[in-house]
Amino acid sequence: MADARPCFKGLPLAPARRETRVTPTGMRRLTMQSVRYSNGAILLHWVIAIAVIVNWRIAEAGEHLPDAQRGEVMGHHMALGMTILFLTLLRLAWRLTHRPPPLASTLKPWERALARTVHTIFYVLLIGLPLGGWLATSFYGGGVNIWGLFTVPGLPVPTDEHLGHEIFHAHAFGGTVLLALVALHVLGALKHHFYDRDGNIFRMLPWSSPKA
Repeated sequence: MADARPCFKGLPLAPARRETRVTPTGMRRLTMQSVRYSNGAILLHWVIAIAVIVNWRIAEAGEHLPDAQRGEVMGHHMALGMTILFLTLLRLAWRLTHRPPPLASTLKPWERALARTVHTIFYVLLIGLPLGGWLATSFYGGGVNIWGLFTVPGLPVPTDEHLGHEIFHAHAFGGTVLLALVALHVLGALKHHFYDRDGNIFRMLPWSSPKA
């Protein structure tokens, strides 16, 4: 069949433009890529979250033990705390080099402000609490033994057990604040999933994906 498009004498016909169609599967894939966190961010998120809960339980378990046993248990607490510090710094570096997905357009302004505030405080506590524990231990004249593999030496501060004790108290309070924020974070995720039904929870789940 002859090409029905108009043609000017001496000028070649431009090639027919192909129409690009996005299938439902392709659209779903594009949507997933635009709203989900990267695999590295998801992995670090869940590893840190599990480590925080485990470390809280370790501290709770050692709270009322005799001194000898308590020292051993709290040694595990401090070692895991330093591991959380390393993972959090790695997570922060990942975030700075991998743009996170934008917040859902369905969020209200106060929800956006609350989400950013909570995430900022999370980073402050996840970095500040291990540093505080390390500093307090240093005031007692010790370092942090990482499960017998190596020892992180104490910070170059003079021995002051009273100040170390006060920092440990502040450390415990900060841990309580962190747990409260974890509870708020979980409640917010459940609210978005079951009440708002906006699929926001799937942004950080590795085994599922939001509806396109």
